[in-house]
Amino acid sequence: MLRVETARRERVKPSGPAHEPPLWDLVGHTPLVPLRLSVDGHAPTVYLKAEWFNPGGSVKDRPAREILRAGLALGALPGRRLLDASSGNTAIAYAMLGAAAAIGVTVCVPANVTTERLALLEAYGADVIETDPLEGTDGAIIRARQLADRWPERFWYADQYGNSANVAAHRRTTGPEIWRQTETRITHLIAGVGTSGTLMGVGQFLKEQEPTVRVIGVQPDAPFHGLEGLKHMATAIVPPIFDPNAADEMIAVTTEAADDAVRWLARERGIFVGWSTGAAVVAARQVIRGLSDADRRDMVMVVVAPDSGQRYLSERDRLMEMR
Repeated sequence: MLRVETARRERVKPSGPAHEPPLWDLVGHTPLVPLRLSVDGHAPTVYLKAEWFNPGGSVKDRPAREILRAGLALGALPGRRLLDASSGNTAIAYAMLGAAAAIGVTVCVPANVTTERLALLEAYGADVIETDPLEGTDGAIIRARQLADRWPERFWYADQYGNSANVAAHRRTTGPEIWRQTETRITHLIAGVGTSGTLMGVGQFLKEQEPTVRVIGVQPDAPFHGLEGLKHMATAIVPPIFDPNAADEMIAVTTEAADDAVRWLARERGIFVGWSTGAAVVAARQVIRGLSDADRRDMVMVVVAPDSGQRYLSERDRLMEMR
């Protein structure tokens, strides 16, 4: 029986400057939640890594903190404003953590991000620049680059898609947490691919501990999709930190299948998550179906759940379909 952490404990010693705000120390230490995922009559061992337990409500607290630390170490912050592009969660993490450390934050986000995200950014005092919703996060990236080039004395461009601190955050925290929480028995990791920092960092750490661990990425099946935070790599600006060879497998998921999984998780398991988690659960089922009975019995799978569904409540049409 695996030990499942239900509270924050065994905290990693902070690696940042001694003057970091106490709030920053609350990032990470998130629990594993057992998920009853019956496939073809089998109920293998599957856990959700519940990243909505982070103080900012998402997995993006981890790389945001590490990137802020990098900016402080370089002396770029707090003298300049942190500038970056985001689909929403990283922007909120920057805004929250930046407010605690008196660091100004400017974020470029697609104009169709949910009203909950915009409200949170306003509450934390971030400057928000809305970009063409049809261009998604790529449009936000292009706009952030333009601003950084035009006003280098005003902005420090954090570039979460190309910043190695993104990967380092997950190598240092998320990966070791999962390894410890599964008592080193993890066999499969499932994670969505947006910046790809989670997949790269956790995957690297786990492969170093046990090369046989299967690292599986999840992406949308088409350029136009409803899986906020994920990238269709064949048509998007590919993040510089992304290494396609680091994943043992990449699984493409439809928005409709992710919708069904979100509905099932909420109605049948009492877990209301975002659509990127729904896509990851679809991928998990696919992986399990491809395993032999013996492999299913021995499997210990962790599915990274980046956020809860609470930041999507304004999408009434989509949520109404869940009734």
